[in-house]
Amino acid sequence: MSQSKELVAASATPMILSILSRGETYGYAIIREIREVSDTQIEWTDGMLYPVLRRLEKQRLLESAWRVAESGKKRRYYRIKKSGRAALSEQRTQWQLTNRVLSKLWKETPCLT
Repeated sequence: MSQSKELVAASATPMILSILSRGETYGYAIIREIREVSDTQIEWTDGMLYPVLRRLEKQRLLESAWRVAESGKKRRYYRIKKSGRAALSEQRTQWQLTNRVLSKLWKETPCLT
């Protein structure tokens, strides 16, 4: 089952900021980590990820720099900024509230499958 475009769009920022809060990395590694953490349930593409990274950079939540990796390949590495950590904290609070509300509602409502 794939996620709706709306849910992917809404969850991309906190997912990306969460990954970057653990250390800098490059785009494909972010895609791979989301795939692994979701047990292949979430499959991001370059076309989805890079516009979000550019938007977050414009919002000054992260910064990037081109570097040569150990493999010799040139990659753009992304790093979260202090403002990005603050935004992540706010996003975490909002998502935790949403999760609590949905969990309570779903407990009270039988699944219709």
